[in-house]
Amino acid sequence: MSATTHVHVKAAADLLIGQSLLPTFSMKVSKDMQRFLIGLGLVILLAGLAWPLLARIGLGRLPGDILIQRGGTTFYFPLVTCIIVSIALSTVFWLLNR
Repeated sequence: MSATTHVHVKAAADLLIGQSLLPTFSMKVSKDMQRFLIGLGLVILLAGLAWPLLARIGLGRLPGDILIQRGGTTFYFPLVTCIIVSIALSTVFWLLNR
């Protein structure tokens, strides 16, 4: 039996007895992914709840935010708002990691 045939026979035998040839993720990776997705969901939920308050203080309509209206199409990119939010979150995470 050649080496190539031996590999194919071994692979077929592994599949027949239920062993997968594909790499499996460990439970640690799975738990980390679950925590990440739950955390991301909570951040999105908090942002959605805080949005009306943030809109009242002007966040989202700052000078430097890009607004283009042509015909029935509107393009809005809150450039300065993104920069301010990035600075604020960077400061918070820096303080938490000290």
